[in-house]
Amino acid sequence: MSATINTAWHLASRPAGPPTAANFEWRETTLPELADGQVRVRTIWLSIDPTNRIWMNDADSYLPKLELGEVMRGIGIGRIEESRDANLRVGDVVQGMLGWQQYCVSPARALSRLPPIPLPLSAHFGLLGHIGLTAYFGLTDVAQARAGETLVVSAAAGAVGSLAVQIGKNLGMRVVAIAGGAEKCRWLSQELGADAVIDYKAEDVASGLARACPEGIDVGFENVGGRTLDAVLGRIRLGARIALCGLISQYNTSEPEPGPANLPNLLMQRGRIQGFIVLDYLDRAQEAAEKLVAWHLAGHMHYRLDVSRGLQSAPAALNKLFAGTNTGKVLVQLGDEWMPGTAAAVSPDG
Repeated sequence: MSATINTAWHLASRPAGPPTAANFEWRETTLPELADGQVRVRTIWLSIDPTNRIWMNDADSYLPKLELGEVMRGIGIGRIEESRDANLRVGDVVQGMLGWQQYCVSPARALSRLPPIPLPLSAHFGLLGHIGLTAYFGLTDVAQARAGETLVVSAAAGAVGSLAVQIGKNLGMRVVAIAGGAEKCRWLSQELGADAVIDYKAEDVASGLARACPEGIDVGFENVGGRTLDAVLGRIRLGARIALCGLISQYNTSEPEPGPANLPNLLMQRGRIQGFIVLDYLDRAQEAAEKLVAWHLAGHMHYRLDVSRGLQSAPAALNKLFAGTNTGKVLVQLGDEWMPGTAAAVSPDG
């Protein structure tokens, strides 16, 4: 049996600012033979997330730091091509930390077999998986969102943000979406149902919130941090809750930015900010999936994919997140679900 050649992106250096192609090294290696309890997975979909940038830093986060020379860390979906484990068989579709590589040799216990759903496989990243869990539990559990309240979502045209907007609407909230660019704002208001939108490229966020939230903010779903979070804090109401999902404005800075100037308002309004990580909710994935799939099939929840083809496109795909050029979930497609002739930005909702 001939050896299997693997292609992969490895972390070559740590970024100072936004990641560049120079921070990665392309390598071809021969995969080792499997040991007992291991499987070989061929990657189909690779998720590109803001946390990829965090993992490149020379510091531990909620996971240990990625060492120089290691395969770039990334969440993937793939199909098992060889197995030496009794619980996973050839042909099973699994999800886990497959990395930025064509093949992954992994302990079977580190992977999760994906259940069949009445949607394309990519929906496990666009609607479900770590994206769906983050949006759903960030609102329902962390923020304790309630019908009739005003919700503000930053980075609302991104993967998590766009789901949070729609979950808020399904919960009966008034939703204000913050995004960059007229096209993204049109999508959020006309297709996803946001009650008001703020284009941060066209107006100051604080001024936009004064216009869109004249009676204040009950819930914030925060993906950006910095001045955006500060503007939200300036308009919170009594008992407001902010689910701190991400701080993408801070990930490429070399020095910490000053704390929010409006932090005293959190005290006066008896508000709360709570950070959370999707790993906290993996044991409740089924709860979220049932709701999200039901809303989607009923036409009340949509998702959009921003797809790049081929593993070599991964570094450029990552930079879409920090340049703000993506709409929806950024994915790299390596496998056989690619539909010839489709555009780079693919919407499964047509």
